[in-house]
Amino acid sequence: MKDKYLLNKDITFLNHGSFGACPKPVFKDYQRWQTLLEEQPVQFMAHDIYKYLQQARDILGSFVGCKGEDLFFVPNPTTAINTVIRSLNLDPGFEVLSSDHEYGSLIRAWEWFSKEKGYSFVQKNLPVPMTTHQDFVDNFWKGVTKRTKIIFLSHITSSTSLIFPIQEICKRARTEGIITIIDGAHVPGHINLNIETMDSDIYTGACHKWLSAPKGSTFLYVKRELQEIISPLIVSWGNDVDPSPIQFINENQYQGTRDPSAFLAVPAAIKFQHDNDWESIQLRCRNLTRRTRDHLYMMIETEPICPNTEEWLAQMASIEIPVNDTISFKNRLLSDYNIEIPIFEWKDRNLLRLSFNAYNDEKDADRLIDAIKELL
Repeated sequence: MKDKYLLNKDITFLNHGSFGACPKPVFKDYQRWQTLLEEQPVQFMAHDIYKYLQQARDILGSFVGCKGEDLFFVPNPTTAINTVIRSLNLDPGFEVLSSDHEYGSLIRAWEWFSKEKGYSFVQKNLPVPMTTHQDFVDNFWKGVTKRTKIIFLSHITSSTSLIFPIQEICKRARTEGIITIIDGAHVPGHINLNIETMDSDIYTGACHKWLSAPKGSTFLYVKRELQEIISPLIVSWGNDVDPSPIQFINENQYQGTRDPSAFLAVPAAIKFQHDNDWESIQLRCRNLTRRTRDHLYMMIETEPICPNTEEWLAQMASIEIPVNDTISFKNRLLSDYNIEIPIFEWKDRNLLRLSFNAYNDEKDADRLIDAIKELL
């Protein structure tokens, strides 16, 4: 499968989780949209773009389990969550409950706006090793108080690579009138997703990561009854020019002149997975992830942060490594072994995060194992 990607063949690429990697057919479709735009920019940007965006939203909605009219495109999850936070009108003293596994820029966003809006952003300590999803829910819920009005959690965490039991959290929150806002940056194209079944109030997912769409393609879903509270991050022409019949769409999807080609190529990314038997590829990659994790822990005597099961892990896994200079270690993996892989500092641990996708195989895993054996 590697010949279907634009990746440098000399690099063992084990970092799909950061920015994804775009397959050649998807990138070709991306360029097709750019060419179409440049052939008649006025017709494209002033008229045709709205029907093209609707078509892309509808196809994406079917893929992630919601209606296309309940989501719009944004460049990235950070933009999506900033849009949501800016729109919230919380009484001072209320709490937003989160965890200590969340993505750094979004922690910063919640903390930034807490000073202006007067809410408290609470990061519940969820220690590792994890045990079961039920234990996770029970432990997390100990952080809920009478002041908790919002729960903000990752569906799959970035630094620790853990699948959180979001559907169970959303179900329990629904019974107590708590709004759920879910960061699903690593989910579309990675694990099964049905937003309406999950019943989250707000959900954002990156299309340029595991769905492998072009860079800068993400969606923001908002449940119908909450859409009226969402204000555009950038106020532009809105329904003065956008013929979409729903205000949630026409006030948010057009925010000034920008190239929408990455959004419009999302259906091509969905088609690529459909045409390439993606369920089999995902299964192979999940198995490769767990086998590689087992091999590494045989060499590295650190404690696993979770059981090696599909309950917690998909195509990513984070492994604590006993090194002090993580920058030097990462740079040597790249310079000496041609391995691209991230290392994160999370709390008091240094975590090596491996990612396997369609273009990876056993040889890539063996290169990583051999390199780490030599370096340690």
